[in-house]
Amino acid sequence: MHGNKQHLQKDFFLYNASKARSRTYINMREVSERFRLPPSEYVIVPSTYEPHQEGEFILRVFSEKRNLSEEVENTISVDRPVKKKKNKPIIFVSDRANSNKELGVDQETEEGKDNTSPDKQAKSPQLEPGNTDQESEEQRQFRNIFRQIAGDDMEICADELKNVLNRVVNKHKDLKTQGFTLESCRSMIALMDTDGSGRLNLQEFHHLWKKIKTWQKIFKHYDTDQSGTINSYEMRNAVKDAGFHLNNQLYDIITMRYADKYMNIDFDSFICCFVRLEGMFRAFNAFDKDGDGIIKLNVLEWLQLTMYA
Repeated sequence: MHGNKQHLQKDFFLYNASKARSRTYINMREVSERFRLPPSEYVIVPSTYEPHQEGEFILRVFSEKRNLSEEVENTISVDRPVKKKKNKPIIFVSDRANSNKELGVDQETEEGKDNTSPDKQAKSPQLEPGNTDQESEEQRQFRNIFRQIAGDDMEICADELKNVLNRVVNKHKDLKTQGFTLESCRSMIALMDTDGSGRLNLQEFHHLWKKIKTWQKIFKHYDTDQSGTINSYEMRNAVKDAGFHLNNQLYDIITMRYADKYMNIDFDSFICCFVRLEGMFRAFNAFDKDGDGIIKLNVLEWLQLTMYA
């Protein structure tokens, strides 16, 4: 350990023997033990007889000298790309009742945009200026699909987004999924929508697809048996790989919200969870002007933020 406050991976317990443990591991209401250990740094791992159950435990430590103990992963944060240029101001979608608040879009979202107005660019369906000749086959496919479904206005709603994404995802035979639900697509539009119209243009769709591709790689990395699902333990590591740092309480909430009765999470729920995390972190950071980790919202701002997330 040596001061490491991160969640220990499975390999740690495979290659490091325990220094002390309960003599009997049986399904009883209460199990208690007393240990005498030399001075060192220890990890206490309470457990239940069956997985995915909750229980209470008490740890009492007697020491000759002062000692420190703490719960790991008690810091909540999200990794953000380094900003190389001044962000363009946009009006946050949940702030339609107060247009004086101007918030910046992160560098990842702004990458590839030209110097036009931050309003919807329905007349400019280019994915990335200057890279048209280097488009991959996949990019050309979803550009054509997007045009077929979007129509003359070159913008899509949640139903149309569902059709686009599912037609593209179905081409990935190695990814076992039933496709995206309408609710997931609504959350995706809320994440990328910058003017509160409830629709996406091609460029916004392209940025959304880049995020989905990144999250898809993470999902496939942990879906080693290609079952189309990952378990709750793998979800913890996947969330961390995506740049989100949460505590145990939030990991439990994610499991309750997105896992099935077997504690497995499918691809649609996986993406929906990441969309929600990305959107809520972005919204909080936008309101947290001084960066102290505390925001103050009135009831209108709170409802606009949560109802459209």
